[in-house]
Amino acid sequence: AVAAMALELEPSAAPLSSFLRDFPAPLGPGEPLPWSSAGSGALSRAEVPGALAERARSLLGSRDISPLLAASLIHAAVDEVLQTDLTEFKLQNVETEGEGDEERFTLLDAESLQRCFFNKLWDVCSEWQKQLPPLRPLARFLLVSIHAIRNARRKMEDRHVLLPEFNQLFGLSDDVDRAYFAVFDGHGGVDAANYSATHLHVNVGLHEEIVTNPAEALKCSFQKTDEMFLFKAKREKLRSGTTGVCALIVGNKLHIAWLGDSQVMLVQQGKAVTLMEPHKPEREDERARIETLGGCVTYMDCWRVNGTLAVSRAIGDICQKPYVSGDADGDSFELTGSEDYLLLACDGFFDAIKPHEVVDLVLDHLMQTKGVGLKAAERLVAAAKENGSSDNITVLVVFLRDPQDILICTAILSLGADTEVCPRAVGHFPLSWKW
Repeated sequence: AVAAMALELEPSAAPLSSFLRDFPAPLGPGEPLPWSSAGSGALSRAEVPGALAERARSLLGSRDISPLLAASLIHAAVDEVLQTDLTEFKLQNVETEGEGDEERFTLLDAESLQRCFFNKLWDVCSEWQKQLPPLRPLARFLLVSIHAIRNARRKMEDRHVLLPEFNQLFGLSDDVDRAYFAVFDGHGGVDAANYSATHLHVNVGLHEEIVTNPAEALKCSFQKTDEMFLFKAKREKLRSGTTGVCALIVGNKLHIAWLGDSQVMLVQQGKAVTLMEPHKPEREDERARIETLGGCVTYMDCWRVNGTLAVSRAIGDICQKPYVSGDADGDSFELTGSEDYLLLACDGFFDAIKPHEVVDLVLDHLMQTKGVGLKAAERLVAAAKENGSSDNITVLVVFLRDPQDILICTAILSLGADTEVCPRAVGHFPLSWKW
């Protein structure tokens, strides 16, 4: 898959007219849903916002409704559902043994809840088709290039999320730009990766500290998503897990969090900047943590936890908890305006391509395409495959400024700081640059 997006213009209500022509009335009891009912069994209360939003994103995206408008519609409809009494959808109670305490979880009937949600969405579309509320697009430049391949593996177990319209999806109406990006690398099946791609950003957006402490919201949401998936895994006998890495851009700050060996890196003024250290069993602190818990780290073609997993932290992996931890690490960084792009990728990429090689590959691609960054991720994936990677490969490149400006910067820097610079070109550079 390849995708790109930049600043979105103010959406129009025209696509809503087409939607309402195809769905002229709300759904009646027992009428089929407008999306696949696969997996429409039971939902815990915590899973409701993510599950409903994911169904709607797929439906609205397939109908050429802009992501900005779609996110705003979804927020309004989900909010209405969450304000209703959900006990009418109650399916059953499930009791699980906690640490000496008994926890009770109420499960809801997913199909009837989704039908209710679609009708709320229909109501919002009908209202907005008459008068579209103002929708503020991102002020920050963002161009996103994504490419993902199954490669030589039997199944594709990677998932990714692009959410420049984070504010609209969660009804955040302040003047701070927010954008979220994530890559998940599943193992033992795709369930954990699918689940994380559906629920992690929702847990972030609904966290009570998303505005006051976004870094804490990001880290806590990994743990919550892990707990939610483990509950689902226990009741549905799922054994899969997933690594994950997320980047949340909030104004002039970058917040990251990760579990396992998927990674995020930053390129600034043509140089690779290391932001994190992946969680691998051979790390001294990770080995000590695992052994303190009574587990072991052994070498079997690579270092593995208890002779099985090659990562020491992940969402899921119910049979390997607590040795494989669900506690994420995180960090925050100031953005000065001199950053070129972010890159998020799974280990299928980073095991084959070093960070400094990323810089050369992207620059070469931009030179060949005269500054068109659309297929930068495709070029990087191809390089990883050529270097011998047989794993699933997902690469997500988030350009933080126009790729053509990156070319101009590179050309001037290569001439040296003492070179006379054309005043028109200087306008491309942030004021923080020193010449």
